[in-house]
Amino acid sequence: MSAPTDQGRRAFLGIRSRAAAPAAIRPPWSTAQSIADHCTRCGDCIAACPERILIADRDGAPAVDFAHAGCTFCGACADSCRAPVFDRALAPPWHLAVAISDRCLPRHGILCESCRDACGDSAIRFARAAGRAPVPEIQLDRCTGCGACVSVCPQSAISITPAGGHG
Repeated sequence: MSAPTDQGRRAFLGIRSRAAAPAAIRPPWSTAQSIADHCTRCGDCIAACPERILIADRDGAPAVDFAHAGCTFCGACADSCRAPVFDRALAPPWHLAVAISDRCLPRHGILCESCRDACGDSAIRFARAAGRAPVPEIQLDRCTGCGACVSVCPQSAISITPAGGHG
């Protein structure tokens, strides 16, 4: 019988279990179900993405990685796919949840507005208040979930995850 795992040590070393991994963000105009039912894992959509934000997940299915860029919704992924994975009639193209963590520099009194500058949809505004650095607020009605803000954040404080709906 082995000793119980010391979760404190695992956390210190940055070790995470596979079960803790967040659900993959699928390409726009696709769903987890359409990927599961129809994706052949051919990689055509990954190769077609000009922003290079599509990667193959551990099962070979396309997933979005906003680490280096955001989605421009050019549609190249959908246009390249020969299987019935994508539905360009889906509006919005995906349902994502966006959050800003406490690692955000302005929440610690340090001036930074990188995310706002990267947001082409003006979905991030900064609430100004006397005596403190303005802090970012996401205007969810304007946010497309493109992910442009994710890669520019110097603290990796912005996360985007699948939300309810088709995304």
